[in-house]
Amino acid sequence: MGVGGIGIWQLLIILVIVLLLFGTKKLRNLGGDLGGAIKGFKKAVKEESEEVAEAAEDAADEVKEVTDDAKDAAEEVVDAAKEAVDDKKSS
Repeated sequence: MGVGGIGIWQLLIILVIVLLLFGTKKLRNLGGDLGGAIKGFKKAVKEESEEVAEAAEDAADEVKEVTDDAKDAAEEVVDAAKEAVDDKKSS
């Protein structure tokens, strides 16, 4: 048994029938077209993956920037609260 329950001899018979029906030139063209389509698909997937990775990196940078800004704001609030407490104690 071969692929999907089809034996080697059955595959050879199918190959001969396909060759007789379409001829080697059409099959060669079909193979070239199929190869080109697969190559184009792989290229598109690679480009899309690179775009997604770049977008994720940009988002991570923005999150870091917002986090840093929030930390700075929190430090300013704490400093202002300490000043208010010191002013209250001195008066």
